[in-house]
Amino acid sequence: MLSGRDKAYAYLKDIVLVDPAMQGRFLTEQEIADRIGVSRTPIREALLMLAAEDLIQLVPKRGAHIAPLSGREITELMELRGIVERYAAQQTIGADAVPVEALAGLLERQRGLKGQEDAKEFIAADHLFHSTLVSAVGNGLLDRHYEGLRSRQIRAGIVALYNRAGRQDAVLHEHQAILDALASGDAEAACAAISGHLETTLKVLLSG
Repeated sequence: MLSGRDKAYAYLKDIVLVDPAMQGRFLTEQEIADRIGVSRTPIREALLMLAAEDLIQLVPKRGAHIAPLSGREITELMELRGIVERYAAQQTIGADAVPVEALAGLLERQRGLKGQEDAKEFIAADHLFHSTLVSAVGNGLLDRHYEGLRSRQIRAGIVALYNRAGRQDAVLHEHQAILDALASGDAEAACAAISGHLETTLKVLLSG
């Protein structure tokens, strides 16, 4: 059973921070406590954890500020993702360990999620598509490192969907290109497809 702190942390990180309507807003401890039904002490502890991860800013007398991702943060996120995901493609192809069936299943799940009402679920599946490839490397430390990017990755992904009409269809096409290259065992093509996907996402985000 989750503690009050863990419940508050999960709620803030997985629901509040990824909500486009919450970007730029301030939240008070009391407001959060009223939403999820826990006391202010675990809320305060959860906010301190999120602040330590640089996901929110605590402003005296105003509360927790959910600052939109800056252009620099987005650029650095995509650069880091590219390094990790290209490495994962090379390693899994080299070891004949590409999780083709799992990736194909996730891509099919994404195809069934259309429209802004499914944006969060679509991006959650998007993250899982990429993290499944990274996990297939079999490096636990790498998994934890990549998972640490999850909140920012989902926030950025949802914003990209809202910024560009037709972005969902484009993501599906880009994911299919990645999967096709992985399935064929072509590491160079897989890395190029990953780079193209991330570069396009970056352009959409920075243009918004």
